[in-house]
Parts: sequence; C-alpha cells; structure tokens
Amino acid sequence: MSDPAPTTVIGLNPFEPGFYDDPYAQYAAIREADAISQTALGPWLITRWDDVHTLLRKPGTSVEDRNISLEGPSRREQMNERRAAQGAPPIERSLAILNIDPPDHTRIRKLVAKAFTPRAVERIRSTAGEQVDAILDDLAGRSEPIDLIGELAFPLPFAVINDMLGMPEGGDTLQLRAWSHTITQVLDPLLAMQHPDEIIDASVNMRGVIAEAIAWKRTRDDDDLLTAMIEAEEGGDVLSDAELLENVMLLFLAGHETTVNLIGNGVNALLDHPEQLRRLAADPSLDANAVEELLRFDSPVQFSRRIALEPLEIAGVAIEPNELVMTCLGAANRDPRKFGPDAAELRLDRAEAREHVSFGSGVHHCLGAALARLEGQEAIGRLVRRFPDIDRAGAPTHNQRIVLRGYDDLPVSL
Repeated sequence: MSDPAPTTVIGLNPFEPGFYDDPYAQYAAIREADAISQTALGPWLITRWDDVHTLLRKPGTSVEDRNISLEGPSRREQMNERRAAQGAPPIERSLAILNIDPPDHTRIRKLVAKAFTPRAVERIRSTAGEQVDAILDDLAGRSEPIDLIGELAFPLPFAVINDMLGMPEGGDTLQLRAWSHTITQVLDPLLAMQHPDEIIDASVNMRGVIAEAIAWKRTRDDDDLLTAMIEAEEGGDVLSDAELLENVMLLFLAGHETTVNLIGNGVNALLDHPEQLRRLAADPSLDANAVEELLRFDSPVQFSRRIALEPLEIAGVAIEPNELVMTCLGAANRDPRKFGPDAAELRLDRAEAREHVSFGSGVHHCLGAALARLEGQEAIGRLVRRFPDIDRAGAPTHNQRIVLRGYDDLPVSL
C-alpha cells in the first residue's frame, strides 16, 4: 500500500479524524508539499529524511527548553506554579541526558554509558528470553482473547529494566508502571496541558521511590546497572546525586514506554501484513532486521526537536537563533527519497531498514537503542513462533499521543 496523494489542506493537524489510527497519510501530504513548513503553534516542521538526519546531527543546535524564545511563561514555569501550589519542589534545569546539551551532556552520557554498554545489554538476552517464554507459557493456557499490551508489551520491558537496575524486591511495580505512563504525557503538548496535576503527582512519587532505591543501593555491593551508575567514574568525576536520580528516572521512562510501543506497534503491523508475519514465524534469521523494519514502519517516537543556537538554513529557509524545529521521525522513516517507492510498505528484509531515525541520531542517539532492539527481537520473534496463527480479536485502542505513538490495548486471539 502506497502513501495516498496529498490532500488539499497541508499542515500538521492531530485533530483530523483518523489521525491517531494512521498519521502517515497526513505526513506524506506535508512531506511532498514542502521540505519545511511552519506549524500553527509557531515551531518549524521538517519531514524529509535528509533534512531530519542532518538537523539531528547538526552542531549549533540545542535540546534545552530554556533556549526557546516563547511569548508568555514557559511550560516549566507553568508546571512550577502548580508544583508550588501542591507543596512540591520546583523543577530546575533538567539533568537527564535526553534534555541537556554538551558539554554537560557529554560528561554525563560518558558516565552513564560506562554502565550501559551494548555488551552489558547483550548479557541479559537469555534472561529476557526466559521472561518472554514465561509470559507466553501463561498465555498458552488461556482460551479467551488476550490484550497483548497489558499481557506482554507492558510487563516485559518493565521487568527487564527493573532487573537490570537491581531495584529492591517487593516494590509495587504496577504503581511504578502507572507513574511512568503518566509522567511521559509531559512529552505530548496536548496531554501535558490536560493533565498537569497528575503528571506532577506521579513525578514526585516516582522520584521518591528512586531516591530511596539509590540510598539503599549505596549500602550494598551488588552487580547491577544502578550500582554501576553509582560507581561510574572518569578522571575523578562521578554522577552527582541529582544527576543520578534524573538519569535513573529517564531509564525507567524511556527504557519502558518506548519499548512497549515498539512491541505493540510491531505486532499490530504484522497483523496488518499476515504474509510478513508468516515469513518471520518461519525464519528466525529475520529477527534483527525485522525489528529495524518495524521501527521504521511505525516508529514508537514520532517527533524530536532541535532549537537553533545560531542562524541555520534548512531547505532554503532561514531559521533564527532560539527558534524551535520539530523533526517528524515518522514521516522521515517513510520518505521515498530515502527508502524507495515502496517506503510506505512493510518489508521485513528491507536492506536499508536500519537507516531509520527512530532512535534519533548524532550525540543524542538513544542510549537504550541496543536494549530496545534486543527486547523487540526476543518478544516479537518468540511470540510469532509460539503462536503463528495469532490474529486480531477486536480493534486496538490507540493511546491518542502525538509523540509516543502506541496502543493502550491490542486484543488478539492466539
């Protein structure tokens, strides 16, 4: 199936009926109409792979909110007003590597990366596989349809990151999962405006639990990711308590939510393309490339951003310092200029699938990309081989998020 012809109205409009079920027709219309456009809210939008890939790697850009020129109070100022009313401490400048620029980003990422190497991640493959098999063993005994999000896509990545970090046993994982899901609404402008109090409550509560876990871990001599982050050192430099807290929290949020969407979106795409599902079920050698293609085809993260720190030019348009540019990763991943005339089709053996931008690019390339890939391979590959006749048992419910695209439920029959 190819992207449809451009519509008569060109412009990002999440209120258009059907947008959340399939935003790609709208993306295609925007992408083919112009290389760069200005959204109704002010930020610039780019959708073509070359422009997106270039900007994500471009020096002289920022990811820090404080560098955006906005009229009126910033989102952080608005949130801090609400936090003050609730007696919560204010949010200062973020210390999570997702939201800071070099040189601070370089220093903190280097320390975190010491504990999060691809080799260290690969060591948990067998454990992740065992966790998937345990879930599938339980599902095999069910006679009724199941919700794949609630039964597999949500519990697996949370169990994996919980085990990797070595969090205390006996914690309320369901509560942590709920807080995580609530907090990530802050990435979506519409949801952030609709649910500020819930986001603040979840953030305060989750920070408290993680701070207690860090204090407990400092009294032990464990072999896990959290201990490695505490002990990470470079020339006498270590992570401060605040840096440690923010980046452990980021691992929970980013390491969980995006992988939920990778598994859910990936299985949903395979259900829409049963010939590709059968192909994957019959050929385990496809697992790694299949996950790259599923990431490309329906990216768990649809947008990223950069703020100009100096004058830039994109597709002949001058971008002034402090202006915000949104990169549409979902549109870039289906750009026929990069992926060919069948870019809107799912093809698990696509040679260039790994060149997607679903994990970003440049210095802010996702630190957890190796872990997400591993979990996707283990979960999706084992699922379709254990249940090759998996089929829909109802329409999925989209999570109604613009940035973190995924499903709240995905009913299937095994």
